[in-house]
Amino acid sequence: MTLQQLRYLIAVAEKGSMTEAAKSLFISQPSLSSAIKEVERNVGFRIFNRSRAGITLTAKGMEFLGYARQVVQQMDILESKYGDASTPKQRFCVSTQHYTFTANAFVELVKEYGREQYDFVLNETQTHRIIEDVRNRFSDLGILYLSHANTRVLTAEFARNDVEFHALFDVRPHVFLRKGHPLTQSEHVSLKDLRPYPKLGFVQGRYESANYAEDPFNGIDADRTIHVSDRAAIENLMIGLDGYTIATGILPNRLHGNDIVSLPLDEDERMRIGYITNKGQMLSELSEAYIDKLRRYGDDAE
Repeated sequence: MTLQQLRYLIAVAEKGSMTEAAKSLFISQPSLSSAIKEVERNVGFRIFNRSRAGITLTAKGMEFLGYARQVVQQMDILESKYGDASTPKQRFCVSTQHYTFTANAFVELVKEYGREQYDFVLNETQTHRIIEDVRNRFSDLGILYLSHANTRVLTAEFARNDVEFHALFDVRPHVFLRKGHPLTQSEHVSLKDLRPYPKLGFVQGRYESANYAEDPFNGIDADRTIHVSDRAAIENLMIGLDGYTIATGILPNRLHGNDIVSLPLDEDERMRIGYITNKGQMLSELSEAYIDKLRRYGDDAE
C-alpha cells in the first residue's frame, strides 16, 4: 500500500462518505473506491462497513486507521523539514474538555506556528470521545482532568485504551458565575450557597456519570440541573438564568470578555489538569509547544 492510499483512507473515515471524500480529494469516486478496496485486499480484512446510511469503520479498521494516521503524520513532519515547497498542509488536532484556556492556548499556537497552509483542529467534546480520539490517533493530544472522584475509573479506562495521562498542574475548583450574580459579593462560595441556583454542566451522552463529568461535584444533589454541549450555551445560561458551573477557575479575559467571573469553591478537592497520549507516543514540535502554553496558564492560576 502507498502513502497516498493511507491519505485516501483517512479522508473517507473523516467524511463518512465516499462521495464527499472524493470531492475533498479532487478524484473520482470510482478511483477512490478502488484504492480503498485495494488496501482492504492487502491487509486481509474489511476496513469499512458500507450501508445506505454511509460508511463506518469496522473494529479492525478503527485500529488500522490509528496506525495510518501515525504514518502520515510522521511523513508530513519529514516533508515539512526536508521537503520542497509543495509539502502538504500542517496538521495538528487537540480534543479537549470545555476550557477557555485550551482555546486561548490554541489561538496562540496557530499564530506562532501556523504556516501558509495548515489544517488545525480544536475539538471540544465529551470525555469518552477525547479518549477515543487519542486512541484512534485522530487527535495528537487529549486534555482532561483527574480528581478524587474520577481517578479510579478513568485510570482504568486509560489502561484499557492504551493511553497515558501526563499531569500539567493542579488547581482548586472554582465556581463560574455571571458578573453581578448575588454570590459574587462573597470571596468564596460553598455547595450549600449554590443550592438555590441552576447547576450547569456538559452533556456526556451514554457516559453520563460523575466519573466522566467535567466537574468533580457532578454527583451532588442539585434541585435544578441543565446540561448543554458547548461553552457558549453555558455562558448564556449563566447570564440569563443566574446558573453556575464548576471548573478550573482559569478564565483568561482576552477572548471571552468580562461577563463571567470565578470564585473559589470552599470544598476539599483538587483538579489535576493533564493531557493524554498513546503509550510511548513521541510528541511533535506542535504538541510540545501547545503543552508549554497550557502549562503557563496553570502557572498563572497558582
